[in-house]
Amino acid sequence: MTEENNTDADFPEVRDFIRDQIRSDLDDGRGEKVVTRFPPEPNGYLHIGHAKSICLNFGIASEFAGRCNLRFDDTNPAKEDQEFIDAIREDVSWLGFDWDGDVKYASDNFEQLYVWAEHLIEADKAFVDDLTAEEMREYRGTLTEPGKNSPHRDRGVDENLDLFRRMRAGEFEDGARVLRAKIDMASGNINLRDPVLYRIVRASHPRTGDNWCIYPTYDFAHGQTDAIEGVTHSLCTLEFEDHRPLYDWLIENLPVPSYPKQYEYSRLNMTYTVLSKRRLMQLVEEGHVAGWDDPRMPTISGLRRRGVPAASIRDFISRLAISKSEGTVEAAMLEHCIREPLNDSALRRMAVLRPLKVVIENYPEGQTEDVEATNNPRDEAAGTRSVPFSREIYIERDDFMEDPPKKFFRLGPGREVRLRAAYFITCTDVIKDDAGEVVELRCTYDPETRGGDAPDGRKVKGTLHWVSASHAVDAEVRLYSPLFVVENPGATADFLSTLNPASLEVLKDCKLEPELANVAGGQVVQFERLGYFCTDPDGSADTPIFNRTLGLRDSYAKVMAKG
Repeated sequence: MTEENNTDADFPEVRDFIRDQIRSDLDDGRGEKVVTRFPPEPNGYLHIGHAKSICLNFGIASEFAGRCNLRFDDTNPAKEDQEFIDAIREDVSWLGFDWDGDVKYASDNFEQLYVWAEHLIEADKAFVDDLTAEEMREYRGTLTEPGKNSPHRDRGVDENLDLFRRMRAGEFEDGARVLRAKIDMASGNINLRDPVLYRIVRASHPRTGDNWCIYPTYDFAHGQTDAIEGVTHSLCTLEFEDHRPLYDWLIENLPVPSYPKQYEYSRLNMTYTVLSKRRLMQLVEEGHVAGWDDPRMPTISGLRRRGVPAASIRDFISRLAISKSEGTVEAAMLEHCIREPLNDSALRRMAVLRPLKVVIENYPEGQTEDVEATNNPRDEAAGTRSVPFSREIYIERDDFMEDPPKKFFRLGPGREVRLRAAYFITCTDVIKDDAGEVVELRCTYDPETRGGDAPDGRKVKGTLHWVSASHAVDAEVRLYSPLFVVENPGATADFLSTLNPASLEVLKDCKLEPELANVAGGQVVQFERLGYFCTDPDGSADTPIFNRTLGLRDSYAKVMAKG
């Protein structure tokens, strides 16, 4: 799916306060074409919360026959990296969206932003301040107490221009001086209490290198870059609502080429998940996960590696309300959006994760036959496949109990079960090692039950998946579970204390049917009775690795049940 060629006819009319506002703006003649943007800071990987912004901005552009820019607000080189830029571009494309024209960067406009900063100085609306960061906090006041003016606020225009140009020339140390807007230290909105516009930072920039040693703040660069790009509707999450008066003040006091309007909506919060980029960075840097694309992470790259289809993420986002009200979405809702289409589309395959060997003693030694197994019972067009069957097979260790309870309908001594698409077998003997561990089962089969039905009409309650021992593909399987054990890990001061110690279980020596050696990268298949899985790029043709996308049932219910 790409968005560049979509028109109004491709979408049913969606109603929410932002779209209603856009319709009102167009009806009032405020702009002829809707222009939105997705403007991430390249200081980390995108997560599921960013997907809401991506779908909203690109979706609105498509619905209103407008355009959407992909722009990097790269104003903080100390925390930014080309790796993040590349990952963000890949994630947006993978989600199914195409941006208008070339990728844009706030750094493309550094020279223009600098000129506008001088414009504010010349208009006596900005000044160079020598206060330290700690002193500025003391002067700023509180939510209930007004701030007080910096002792440097009344510097003359010429002195401020001179100091600002010397800042650019690299004359001063990092943190020695800043450029601040001259607004109102008594304002009820702390963001208007002479906010910082430029600071000295000697850090190499991913795109401009060492050309600059002063950088604009996000607040200064964001709105002006919107104006340069002709953005009409600057859509932000609610934490930027208090910043809107500053956004508007800068637009009104600078000779910008256009006049964008900022509108805010609620961000995505989800149970059992942290969506703070700082905390996600901490998980990566401290080694609690294997990287930004660890399948346990709520990052888009992590979800992709786990096998989550892009369409499922778009579907999930489409079900969320676009409103001003903050709320928390159940993680199980995302699982539902993943499981529902996979249940319809995923091919079924057999895999034994914890193998127990079974020898069918009355089956001819050296004989192999192919049985026909259904690829997807929900899709007749998917057809069938041939699965090799032989005298020695593997079943799941959990499918056998030596002393089974009453409602255990799988294999036990003297019990008969069905092998999927093959035969009825009956356990006749149990082989144990010196420690008393069951290592092998001896069984017999009924050759009249080929295909899974008995001519005499007898029924069995248990149906097991299996893999032929001589044809099995050896594989590693990674079982991923929720990363946190509490619904709101972000509310805990030490959120690391809520990590799930069982969020990853690695199983070696798993046995897979031969068809699973040919699974394409990114393809999700259902391991019968076990869940949905996809190949991991760490694997090889000789030893594939499969990641569990999700189980057949709600994984969060299991976490809650464990307490």
